[in-house]
Amino acid sequence: MNPDYNVEFFRQFMLVMNALDNRAARNHVNRMCLAADIPLVESGTAGYLGQVTVIKKGMTECYECQPKPAQKTFPGCTIRNTPSEPIHCIVWAKYLFNQLFGEEDADQEVSPDTADPEAAWNPEETAARATASEKDGDIRRVSTKEWARSTGYDPIKLFNKLFKDDIMYLLTMDKLWKKRKAPTPLDWQQLENSGHAQGESPTTSGLKDQQVLDVWGYCQLFQHSVESLRSQLQEKGEGAELVWDKDDPPAMDFVTAASNLRMNIFSMNMKSRFDVKSMAGNIIPAIATTNAVIAGLIVLEGLKILSGELESCRTIFLNKCPNLRKKLLVPCILDKPSLNCYVCASKPEVTVKVNVQKTTVLSLQDKILKERFGMVAPDVQIEDGKGTILISSEEGETEANNNKFLSDFGIRNGSRLQADDFLQDYTLLVNVLHTEELERDVEFEVVGEAPDKAPPPQSNQEEVNSITNGNKDSAQPSTSSKAAAEDDDIMIVDSDEEGGAPSSSAAATTSTKRKHPDPETSETSTKRPRTDPSATAAATDDDDDIIALD
Repeated sequence: MNPDYNVEFFRQFMLVMNALDNRAARNHVNRMCLAADIPLVESGTAGYLGQVTVIKKGMTECYECQPKPAQKTFPGCTIRNTPSEPIHCIVWAKYLFNQLFGEEDADQEVSPDTADPEAAWNPEETAARATASEKDGDIRRVSTKEWARSTGYDPIKLFNKLFKDDIMYLLTMDKLWKKRKAPTPLDWQQLENSGHAQGESPTTSGLKDQQVLDVWGYCQLFQHSVESLRSQLQEKGEGAELVWDKDDPPAMDFVTAASNLRMNIFSMNMKSRFDVKSMAGNIIPAIATTNAVIAGLIVLEGLKILSGELESCRTIFLNKCPNLRKKLLVPCILDKPSLNCYVCASKPEVTVKVNVQKTTVLSLQDKILKERFGMVAPDVQIEDGKGTILISSEEGETEANNNKFLSDFGIRNGSRLQADDFLQDYTLLVNVLHTEELERDVEFEVVGEAPDKAPPPQSNQEEVNSITNGNKDSAQPSTSSKAAAEDDDIMIVDSDEEGGAPSSSAAATTSTKRKHPDPETSETSTKRPRTDPSATAAATDDDDDIIALD
């Protein structure tokens, strides 16, 4: 996304081949290739599944033609007060890393949420019931980092605050535990005594990263990782911050230990470092053979483009199991561009519901234009007859607007904003719909979009293509059987002969199938969601806790 790699940079190539690992990067390259009018070979793998497709401006669907479910987020009170799945604890541990060692974010607070509407408690009456092992365990929850610094990043003091004092504080919120199992605080001294009494834990078979330690094992891992991260901070100097990276051993050890200790407190089965890394790093472990097959397919589609045979390019899906025709690879005709695409349509336009009295200019820039609509450096002007500049990509020009509300600039129901990204050579017209009825923790809603659901059917001839490119970008971590229904970007593709499978998957609302006779194989191929029971069961077993995220 560096400005050096502008449209002119992309125009010097005959084709572009994508091998990316996140949706933001895919969106960006998609737009750059559209702007440069250069063919793009897009690809993705997820475990044993994979796909390759070709994107050409005006001829095929672009990567963003079909809406993908928004990445699942979790309410702050769930993360801070009532986690019920391992992913909640892993998210909490990543937040904790930033609060202690990285850039603090008010939206990533980890201490108990006293504003939780479900708790409905009286802090004055119940605070006295929370006994703390140390005087400083229950103080100044405003800045976790400030408190940690004051202790010299003492691992044991941090442990007792996070896993004992804060949990005892949570227990005073009586209403939270009437229908839930209450958490059990941990005490370092007790665990240390019992850990020494039991001696070393017996070594389990298997790879080290795939072993699940006992509670004292994770206590020791927590201590060692905090000491290592403290040293890293000291080496960087005063005011330094660390950035979480799944490939940095101390950072990964910290998240593994902290998340597992929290899982234990909330009566969940603990996870191996491998499992935690898969969820925290938002990846599915790569399988070399899948990548080799997909790499070969990328080259084959690239050769067609270089030979001037764009019309013979295909979307090709790699399945986990052969279909009834014993085929692992299924080719499909490329779809035409969507007339309603907010990226490749002739005049891209969207309608967004927001509360103009509560939404700030900074939220419009970061959460709506950058995060949701994939812009890199947007410039925004209000279509008010005066061309009022709301956001400028030039540093410092409109910073004074950041914390003002949209309504402060006369933006109301029916207002129109023109957003330009000069790097992407992309213009988007945003129609504003004012509403005061958004759900809690929802800042905006794109009209016509159904989050976490497949798009509706288009026509009898054409099935919705909910797998448009990418490695299972929008599937969400889950520890339940819902995992299969949430594999939105990767679908099992079977031969037409398997027509007996039911089509009641929660992941798709259409029963229409698109069948295209492929000239190369003379077969009719069908694209449809993973809906047969055996595939669903397999997906649930295989993807139980390891599912790709953005």
